[in-house]
Amino acid sequence: MKITTKSTTLLSVLCSICIGILCSFDGLAQKSDSAYNSIKIRSISKTPQIKANITPYRPYNSSTSFVPYNKVLSGSSALTTKSIGSRDDKILSVIKIYPNPINPSYDQINLIIRLEREINLTVKILDLLGNEIITLSNERAAAGEQTKSYSIPSRLNSGIYFMRISAGAETIVKRISVL
Repeated sequence: MKITTKSTTLLSVLCSICIGILCSFDGLAQKSDSAYNSIKIRSISKTPQIKANITPYRPYNSSTSFVPYNKVLSGSSALTTKSIGSRDDKILSVIKIYPNPINPSYDQINLIIRLEREINLTVKILDLLGNEIITLSNERAAAGEQTKSYSIPSRLNSGIYFMRISAGAETIVKRISVL
């Protein structure tokens, strides 16, 4: 026999002996599932109690300000404006913006608003990204319903813009179009 065949045979015999020895060790062999079955599982017999000050659920009562969602959806006659929240706490109401869309030949826009009290009023035109294009007004406005007219600058290109009307902490944003 040649030396290469003898060395190949010797190498295969040594490998099979090593594999037999390594597989006989418990540390390298796969453990049976019976070892895990001996672990005892402790069951909880009592439900844990949470100790906190949580107010219990109160069903709908017309004398309180709580209004269930299904009553709001159904428009129940039991609901009053006082139970939902009065409009007195709302300072600014935008009634109408006209003409919308704005025609370039008609370079004016009118705004009908209602203010509950005298307050600073700011009217701005913003682009689609929210960048301020122009401030139309920043003035002290009287309470009541008013019609404000603003001239639109010719630098506004055709497209969609937003008009942001702010009175105090309240802000209303309306969409306007320029032809």
